[in-house]
Amino acid sequence: MANVLVTGAFGNVGSYVTAELLRQGHVVRCFDVRTPETEKKAAHFPGLVEVAWGDIRNGELVRQVARGQEVILHLAAVIPPISDENPDLARSVNIEGTRNLLEAAKAQETPPRFFYASTFDLFGHTQNLPPPRRADDPIEVSDVYTETKSVGEGLVRESGLPYLIFRFSDMPLIALRDAHPIMFEIGLDNRMETMHPADGALAVVNAISQPELWTGRLLLVGGGKEHGCQITYREFFTKLLTAMGIGMLPEEAFSKKEYVTDWLDTEESQRLLQYQRHTFDEIVAEVAALLGWKRLFVPLARPFVRRAILKISPYWKK
Repeated sequence: MANVLVTGAFGNVGSYVTAELLRQGHVVRCFDVRTPETEKKAAHFPGLVEVAWGDIRNGELVRQVARGQEVILHLAAVIPPISDENPDLARSVNIEGTRNLLEAAKAQETPPRFFYASTFDLFGHTQNLPPPRRADDPIEVSDVYTETKSVGEGLVRESGLPYLIFRFSDMPLIALRDAHPIMFEIGLDNRMETMHPADGALAVVNAISQPELWTGRLLLVGGGKEHGCQITYREFFTKLLTAMGIGMLPEEAFSKKEYVTDWLDTEESQRLLQYQRHTFDEIVAEVAALLGWKRLFVPLARPFVRRAILKISPYWKK
């Protein structure tokens, strides 16, 4: 059992990490920005965790929050599409926020172990290469988000702290969400790997009990081929939209551009952490189930929903 600080504790992955930490008996301090959504997720843990609200860019606040922690799990980040829309915010949160957290950790009498959540986007445009991607493959900065993650990884490596870095595959939000133009920016034939956020959380928390990993290791963490999580974007979208009763959208609505996703070699991380449990089909079923009674009205609404989604595609001209 350890005293563990989680940044971004009520985000997509953070909420699952918080739950898994509690399940494994850790003492949890949650740090996140206060919004109606994060307050709603915090309410799932009444009296079970210590909650600190605030901005990771506030160095003094970060020092207070980090005090007395044995392990820091740094999950907080600005991700696409917000990182594309507000690059200054992404750089200040993802880089300066990480720097604040590292300085707070180093200032402690007994420095904590430091976990950094990174991304498989760092491998860049690799569709012309045979998969899978491996931890020692070169990286390519392709946008603001990968720029900040590359810098963040460097800051962690230079910190002198005992650390562990995961480059995660895509972890879909298990929720019903509004369509966004970014969904059309991935070529349908792009390879991509998915993973249930609960499995990603299990990998993170299982690592705490293995101090030998916190020696500057970089692990690739994804859903795995055996669980049907190595797919194409076409398969991703077809299964998801079909399960929700909407049906696949015309190919002409999607970009033909190569995107920075690929399949990962997760043999080492799975052997060490034993976290891969959910299939991609299970992810799809869980998201579709959230429609509940609304599913009865999907056949009636289908033409209007499809038209509304296609309207935001920059490639759909019909």
